[in-house]
Amino acid sequence: MTSQWSPARLGNLSGQRIVVTGASNGVGLGTARALVRAGAHVVLAVRNTTLGAQRAAEIGGSTSVVALDLADMASVRSFGDRLDGDVDILINNAGVVTQHRAETVNGFEMTLGTNLLGPFALTNLMLPRVRSQIINVGSEAHKSATLRLDDMHLRTNKWTAMGAYQRSKLAVMLWGLELDRRLRVAHSPVVAQLTHPGWVASNLSHVSDKPLMALAHRGVQAVGKYLANDIEQGAAPTLYCISEPIPPGSYVGVEGRMGLRGGPVLIGRSTVACDYELGARVVEFAENETGTTLPV
Repeated sequence: MTSQWSPARLGNLSGQRIVVTGASNGVGLGTARALVRAGAHVVLAVRNTTLGAQRAAEIGGSTSVVALDLADMASVRSFGDRLDGDVDILINNAGVVTQHRAETVNGFEMTLGTNLLGPFALTNLMLPRVRSQIINVGSEAHKSATLRLDDMHLRTNKWTAMGAYQRSKLAVMLWGLELDRRLRVAHSPVVAQLTHPGWVASNLSHVSDKPLMALAHRGVQAVGKYLANDIEQGAAPTLYCISEPIPPGSYVGVEGRMGLRGGPVLIGRSTVACDYELGARVVEFAENETGTTLPV
């Protein structure tokens, strides 16, 4: 059955304050745009505040732009100082794929640092100011990953761009599992969900300005016009978490074959991503690396 969901299901979000990380491009931009149209005030949490301001002007409505670099713990820790007041929803949307192995200023493998450790620390630091919901953008790529808890930064094991991305998203899925468990055990009013946007031919695939990689990116975009979700469709699973009465801890993806495209629906995660013991170990690792913990 085809999903009949549409952004109209969001209703009137006037009075809601929502943080969207990575809101200047791709799925984050699509998410921010839909939330503003529904009446919410959206905080665009972005690395490039000049581009963020441009996007805010294009979107219109009620927005603010706040600097956030998830690959820099100093930026993550100071984000709260740059943000006024509480928020209703925190959407950890930003993600990265890198062409070569690199490290953040804190010595984290770049993909893991940006996709897991930055959002993990941000969520722990922001939780006292979040009123209702945390949405973490995962990926069906987690189903192809092999987690190496003894070498999370891939310093000794082989590093590949897609392998690092897959592992980071499996780690995000396991963090989300443990985050949901801890919030429920603490009887917190905040709920957490995970999403998969489908295959979105956005800037995520643009990992280099070198001619060969730029050509590959254009090829991905060309194919994506026929096989992938656009950024509005990619945003739908995240928006679905806000509009629909789904259980805490749900994983929302797309209905199409192989998780490529289609409307938002509840989907299943891999067996490994359902392992609570492994989730607790991933969270312990992230706590040790970032020096933050969930204050519940």
